[in-house]
Amino acid sequence: MSLLGIDVGTTACKVMAMSADGIIIAEAQCEYPVQRPQPGWAQQDAAAIWEQIQGVIQRVVAQTRHDPVVALCVDSMGESVIPVSADRRILGPAIMGFDARGEEIVRQLQQISPAQMYERSGNVASSLFGGPKIAWLRDHQPELFAQTYKFLNWADLVPYLLGADPTTDYALANRWLLLDVRGECWSAATLAEVGLPIEKLPAVAQAGTRIGEVSDAMAAALGLPNGVQIVLGTHDQCANATGAGVWQPGMAMYGIGTFICVAPAYRAIPPTERMLPINLGVEHHALDDLYVSLYYNLTGGALLKWFRDTFAAVEHAQAQAQGRNIYDLLLAEMPPEPTGLYVLPHFGVTGPPYFDDRPFGMIAGLTLATSRGEFVKALLEGVTYYFRHGIELMASAGIPIDILRAVGGGAKSDHWLQIKADILGLPLARPRVAEAGVFGCAILAGLGSGVYHSVEEPMRMIDIERVFEPDARNAARYAENFARYLELYPAAQAIRDKAIGQ
Repeated sequence: MSLLGIDVGTTACKVMAMSADGIIIAEAQCEYPVQRPQPGWAQQDAAAIWEQIQGVIQRVVAQTRHDPVVALCVDSMGESVIPVSADRRILGPAIMGFDARGEEIVRQLQQISPAQMYERSGNVASSLFGGPKIAWLRDHQPELFAQTYKFLNWADLVPYLLGADPTTDYALANRWLLLDVRGECWSAATLAEVGLPIEKLPAVAQAGTRIGEVSDAMAAALGLPNGVQIVLGTHDQCANATGAGVWQPGMAMYGIGTFICVAPAYRAIPPTERMLPINLGVEHHALDDLYVSLYYNLTGGALLKWFRDTFAAVEHAQAQAQGRNIYDLLLAEMPPEPTGLYVLPHFGVTGPPYFDDRPFGMIAGLTLATSRGEFVKALLEGVTYYFRHGIELMASAGIPIDILRAVGGGAKSDHWLQIKADILGLPLARPRVAEAGVFGCAILAGLGSGVYHSVEEPMRMIDIERVFEPDARNAARYAENFARYLELYPAAQAIRDKAIGQ
């Protein structure tokens, strides 16, 4: 028998079939675009993407004939809003988190004291969240709003179209800003303030809950056996943490890609007076009795891509022609010791603790003797200093991290993981399976369907390929450099404000 994990990301869907003992049987993916029909809008053709998702599921399921699928689970990006009918039809596009619609509703919610909103939802109101977008549809597309049976996220939509009850997990409900995070239900107070009827929202439950079976018609269309159980999925970062083996307090997922995120697990929500000053949100983990916070940088690994495209375009084209990886070539030029350069990785909108939406990066310490390898290494160091700061802030709030599980494309680089271990002063463990999101979904499918009888069972099968320990000499130098790094943001603010006349 096998378990199916489905990850619906911002620009791609990945599907993986896994045996009950953790062996990957098959995997495939498809890509799709983001549409921007008007300035500030960001949406996707949900119906077209659903067709693509079905095709990927079919390709993977076709390779499971000797290990029939018994259960499936779906995770997705955090804030998409998709209207559906009671007869399981998609009624409109998926409105994405970085769509600007609903800003007037956000301003309304910002009249509530931040402490009160945080106590209620575990978040501070911003335009990222999905709830205000539902209110925008009510005000600007009333006919669509009236026709809508439920508004769903992608991780809710796929199971619903497969035959499950319309249900969302606590983590994704939290990404709409409408959840009472402590009460584990939709917030009556927030719904009243924005004027949304609870009937338009799905039921809420803990990820890993069984919510139905694939209908006979969908099973036939996708090549699945009858009776495949559908298990409630979660926010993609929570699925990443599950697939990385983050199942106890003191552990954290370190997702390294274009977008970099650290997600620690903990048992109890820290006091608001500790969390609010560092803008650290709270959501339920996909695993029972745990919460996670997301400390992230939207620049992240994009800095290395920026360098490649801006300063190494010719070498990149040559490497592609030769079938070589340009990143391997660039990282091979890095010196073994820490650099004397300082990079503020605010080349895009930042996450916690500043949520600064006016990008203003900085590179300090360049001389005529600076080599390309030093420049590249400094970029990686700067992004990692950002997360050392975050890990210290989280510890001060009562969320200590003892070990990190590194996943994602960037986790494949031994060079980068060693830099991270040296700067953070913590061991970084790299699991064998880098695609932690779909792997985590498959684990949840097994837990919710009864294939696994306890969380310890799938956690034991997560193989750690290598652990990167801090180098004591480099760690000491990085500790000194980090103190100087902390001076960059106030300096950058002062320069930026003078430059734009503020």
